Amino acid sequence: MKSLTLNYAAIALCLTFGVAAHAQTMTKVELKSAQEKIEADYKAALVPCASLSGNTKKICTVEAKGNEKIALANLAASNKPSAKTQRDASDTKAEATYDLAKQKCQDLAGNAKDVCIKEAKSAETSMKADAKLQLKTSEANADARKTTTQASGKAADKVSDARKDAATDKSDAQYKVEKEKCDVLAGDVKDNCLKQAKANFGK
Repeated sequence: MKSLTLNYAAIALCLTFGVAAHAQTMTKVELKSAQEKIEADYKAALVPCASLSGNTKKICTVEAKGNEKIALANLAASNKPSAKTQRDASDTKAEATYDLAKQKCQDLAGNAKDVCIKEAKSAETSMKADAKLQLKTSEANADARKTTTQASGKAADKVSDARKDAATDKSDAQYKVEKEKCDVLAGDVKDNCLKQAKANFGK
């Protein structure tokens, strides 16, 4: 269980391959070539999956598909660089990482499986919260550079609110993990576990 629940960073790293950033928008020919390269890489990644079976095969195919989605999102962000396309790429990576981690959880059963999935979801929520915060910060900084001092103060408030939202999203996701861990318990022990989880996360 420990090996499955502590490797989301490694999963995210292995789900990142792809396209070098371009300083400017690519031509249609360059874009098509990059898309074809991604498709070819995806098909090549599926080849070793064919000799596998069961959940191991599913993990292999989910990882290949995740890599393709990430590469396409990175390509879009490289082709049309902006805070939004960067966030879209980050969200795509978070979703692909979650899909792979969730598939790996299928090797478990019962509460261990439930906790594993909740932890995978918590990791996805955390990654998306960070991406959202980065987008809001970028937008606020852009506003601050071209507006008055008063507007700059509002931009700073926008970043502060975004930080609070990110912290809340992460805390809520972590609370769900801790609450799920309590489900394997019973009686007073379970009640105490739930109370402790609520106290830890201010619920």
